[in-house]
Amino acid sequence: MMDISEIMKILPHRYPFLLIDRIDELKPGKKAVGIKNVTINEGFFQGHFPEHPVMPGVLILESMAQVGGILAFASTADVENLQEEAGRRVVYFMSIDKVKFRRPVVPGDQLRHEVTVLKLKGNVVQIDCKTYVGEQVVAQGEMKAMLVDRD
Repeated sequence: MMDISEIMKILPHRYPFLLIDRIDELKPGKKAVGIKNVTINEGFFQGHFPEHPVMPGVLILESMAQVGGILAFASTADVENLQEEAGRRVVYFMSIDKVKFRRPVVPGDQLRHEVTVLKLKGNVVQIDCKTYVGEQVVAQGEMKAMLVDRD
């Protein structure tokens, strides 16, 4: 539904901090599903940990938040003019709560982030996030984000 070039038109993140590869499903105001393929070539594996590579939990959350950012943007911006809106506005992360990590993420895993809107009020979105590898939940939490003008 949305490839990396379309994602880059909405999110300001770039390598090495752009942590999603594609959006498979996007229903503004309701739900988004995004994919991150984890490879041994990720720079963070050089130090976390060389003998036993594990994706840092904060980066799993960041990847999850980026899918949430796409959903927040699509839910609060003018959907007909997403690219134009992306040039004028940006999504800021406000809070995170109820985070749990269920198992380590390692090279070769494919993260599937399923993000659902819990509450939408004005330009603020509260979302429930679950990250899966296969059918297993590996991380979950709730986040809040706000769409603001870039200036």
